[in-house]
Amino acid sequence: MPSLRQLEYLVALADTLHFRRAADQANVTQPTLSQQLKELEARLGVTLVERSRPVQLTPAGRDIAERARRVLVGVLELKQAAERSREAFAGTIRLGVTPTLGPYLMPPAITRLHRDHPDLRLYIREGIPDDQFAELQSGTLDMIIAPLPVPGAELDIEPLFCEPLQLVGAPDDTRFSKIRQSKSDFAGAPILSLDRRHHFHRQAEAICAELGAELLRDYEGTSLDSLRQMAGSGLGLALLPELYLRSETGGEEMVSRFRIEGWSATRSIAACWRRGAAYAGTYRKIAEAVAIEAREQLA
Repeated sequence: MPSLRQLEYLVALADTLHFRRAADQANVTQPTLSQQLKELEARLGVTLVERSRPVQLTPAGRDIAERARRVLVGVLELKQAAERSREAFAGTIRLGVTPTLGPYLMPPAITRLHRDHPDLRLYIREGIPDDQFAELQSGTLDMIIAPLPVPGAELDIEPLFCEPLQLVGAPDDTRFSKIRQSKSDFAGAPILSLDRRHHFHRQAEAICAELGAELLRDYEGTSLDSLRQMAGSGLGLALLPELYLRSETGGEEMVSRFRIEGWSATRSIAACWRRGAAYAGTYRKIAEAVAIEAREQLA
């Protein structure tokens, strides 16, 4: 039977398609990795790797690599279940957070968690939600907090809160001459957004379609701060989350909110983890702390 290390080597090669980088990822020498993969092929009686330039996996190799990945995640969950049986609410949780939420909501939520559970450690990584869902399913992350809807199956999804989205612009925008604006006032208006890998970008596209506005694709921001600063300079309008506008991290310095009749744009935030995860109870407690903090700030 194949060993777990051999499966790890195959998954590393599937991830990198490069023997040296795969060896670095698996923390072994390149000859060791190559030899062990040949032994794995001999044990299974099938060719897994096309040793060409660039390296490619055979169709059988790709299929077995994906199955190996699931086996390795299962072994990780088994180890975590054993640890969970020995420890209460403790350990290090690898938490992925969207950058449109983490900088302004997570600090007070972490303060709340550390106060209530001082033995818990959070390793927090900000990233594109679509990328982090892949990392969650591969076992690189334990849980993520991201906007709905979420891709992928075999996940437990815990809805946390619904956050209003606000349209803002530079205070000298002529539309502010009216106490309240109508949606028709924004026909053709230039609206800024994050790059298209973000769920936030897709929401901006939908809102632009509703308003008849134009999404500025040549000026995509890298963060909410960059959107606020570009909007404040008059480059375009921006969509910003309510909690960001209320936070010390963000705020309404340099921009003002439009008061649009019939405006009801929101986004829903959820926590996700692998179904059947050994630490599901801990993940749920973390999710509850984030939800409580958000709801208190929105109240």
